[in-house]
Amino acid sequence: QVQLEESGGGLVQAGGSLRLSCAASGRTFNTYAMGWFRQAPGKEREFVGGITKSGGSTYIPDSLKGRFTISRDNAKNVVYLQMNSLKPEDTAVYYCAARRGTYYKLTPREYDYWGEGTQVTVSS
Repeated sequence: QVQLEESGGGLVQAGGSLRLSCAASGRTFNTYAMGWFRQAPGKEREFVGGITKSGGSTYIPDSLKGRFTISRDNAKNVVYLQMNSLKPEDTAVYYCAARRGTYYKLTPREYDYWGEGTQVTVSS
């Protein structure tokens, strides 16, 4: 079992940057692919980035490419989401999720474990 805890959220002005972290418990972190999702009020949970268990492959949706980057440090049991040039529409609760196996998936139901989320608010 994996426990996940996100951190690094907060209030930032448009154009600013944040780096979210997701710390995982346990010794098997490197057996899980990881994903980042976000959910704004009244909207469905949205995939914003995925990374394979080794960190060798990553995916950011085209709509976010160039602004968001996902990475992981398996020695520290942490996955990161670097967010640059933030916009008010990036405001949401951001969640990390773990999925057993090599590859990330784009849909929330494919993930086995979730963190509690961290709020990101971007002011205009």
